[in-house]
Amino acid sequence: MDTPTRPTTAQTGKIAGSYLTTRDGTQLYFKDWGPKDGKPIVFSHGWPLSSDAWEDQMLFLSEQGYRTIAHDRRGHGRSSQPWAGHDMDTYADDLAELTAALDLGKAVHIGHSTGGGEVTRYIGRHGTSRVAKAVLIGAVPPIMLKTDWHPNGLPLDVFDGIRAGVRGDRSTFFRELSMAFYGFNRPGAKVSEGLREGFWMQGMMGGLKAELDCIKAFSETDFRADLARFDVPTLVMHGDDDQIVPLDGSAKLTVTLARGAELKVYPGFSHGMCSVNKDVINRDLLAFIQR
Repeated sequence: MDTPTRPTTAQTGKIAGSYLTTRDGTQLYFKDWGPKDGKPIVFSHGWPLSSDAWEDQMLFLSEQGYRTIAHDRRGHGRSSQPWAGHDMDTYADDLAELTAALDLGKAVHIGHSTGGGEVTRYIGRHGTSRVAKAVLIGAVPPIMLKTDWHPNGLPLDVFDGIRAGVRGDRSTFFRELSMAFYGFNRPGAKVSEGLREGFWMQGMMGGLKAELDCIKAFSETDFRADLARFDVPTLVMHGDDDQIVPLDGSAKLTVTLARGAELKVYPGFSHGMCSVNKDVINRDLLAFIQR
């Protein structure tokens, strides 16, 4: 694992070691693996995790000659914990600052869950001049919340319950959430206590305020206008047993809104399929990237 080296002075928009200092002074931790001349692949992680959630994909793709980059979202992981800015617009702007600072051109952007929303808003706000392809995995767009136009969404009290769990005892809440996240609560599932502990550890590294604010960001943001701006090859990957972001209210709608998007549904796969089923996901990612 990279050893974080925090910048000793605030250098806005500049990189020092494994950190980028953004325009508002937030320090974003990132990993930059593989050959620097390899085709860039940029990963955006889910809630309440960090870039560590992508290590299975980063290692595999870097070994294939790709340059892989993943950052800890502001307030999460090893990034600093500002009081404000925990919304999709700012997440997208942070991602844009990172890609610009690293001068990444024609990158493949891959987002899981909340990270899928981040990638979607990034394209909506900043266009695709630096984007070659996009992959949305178990992603939250077009919106998770039940609305008049999205009657199959989840009611607000579901997200209020998540907020209450995080506020009341987030340590226990994250331990319990990991069961549904990875599908370990299903009959006959082979439970990995290591994966559960890793989920808990990543969640506990984040700041409480950031994680609470992010719940509103991932559940209430409307991504329809962002998806309409997609003009690059896009793969939408989703497990049909995703208990966190249900398939019918997300991926199936996303492919009707993003021009030319392709949907690949994985029977029996959970929200955490990038870890539980990493060999299948890695194979399919590589095949899409190589097209």
